[in-house]
Amino acid sequence: MNIKNKALGQIKSFHSVLSKLNKFAISEIEEKNYNYEFTVKSNSTGEKVKIQVYFGKKGIRTVIQGNKEAQFYKEIENLITDEPLLDFAEDELQEPEEYIGTDETGKGDFFGPLVVAAVFVNRESRVKLRQMGVRDSKLLTDSQILKISNSIKNQFPEDFEIVFISPQKYNELYDKFGNLNKLLDWAHSKAIENLLKRKKCKIIITDKFSKSALEISNSTENSHIEFHTIPKAEKYTGVAVASILAREQMVNWFTNMKNEGIALPKGSSNNIEAKANEIISRFGKEKLREIAKLHFKTTKRLNT
Repeated sequence: MNIKNKALGQIKSFHSVLSKLNKFAISEIEEKNYNYEFTVKSNSTGEKVKIQVYFGKKGIRTVIQGNKEAQFYKEIENLITDEPLLDFAEDELQEPEEYIGTDETGKGDFFGPLVVAAVFVNRESRVKLRQMGVRDSKLLTDSQILKISNSIKNQFPEDFEIVFISPQKYNELYDKFGNLNKLLDWAHSKAIENLLKRKKCKIIITDKFSKSALEISNSTENSHIEFHTIPKAEKYTGVAVASILAREQMVNWFTNMKNEGIALPKGSSNNIEAKANEIISRFGKEKLREIAKLHFKTTKRLNT
């Protein structure tokens, strides 16, 4: 089955589960150039959202268009999140019998932590993880991330390590290393080192972030281990799980900040600068050091 047919199967599944509830007005599925979509309208409030399933080289991605803060949006998102996910792999990937995969999130965000996760997988756990809906975290909604990561932690509590670097600690480490890739190397190596204490593994697969090999690979005590740095390594189950566990920490951090009355944008877009100046005005520039990565060029343009 090709990727387009899989996308059609996925959106038909969403359409079916929502139709059975008899509380929404649902349009027919339409085919666009790069996606399938349909509209859902609340019979009681008249609110609307659009469900879209995109297909392409990176796999299948579900998007819900609407007001993310509205209760109706969250209701639809939860219903879709509860729907079983399809296996989106185009081809069967020959993964090692067992290995540790690592990935990170947050390196491109001005606000928020840097999080690195390392995950041990073998043939048995790989099947269970895929059945949970594990795939590249960029193809999952925040609700799906939280649900899947909770299942991973419950079923495989000893099979992962997470290195959480708060913005304040990140700034200290960046001052020490003077280079983002060196900081990433340290964090990945730390996560791997901690997990190797419990899981004696001979293969490590890391999503590539640098042209250089990981520092940990140069250690004589790890000379028996094969280290592989691979671009877009999320196609490997272990790396995909690592990306999910890392992103869960990021989602929770932003949620906690919002609960404290500080809603922050993600990424490094133009509205970042305005928000950073607002933080300085409300709380002082020291607060910025606690919640932002200050080596970004954005910092030089702020009202400090």
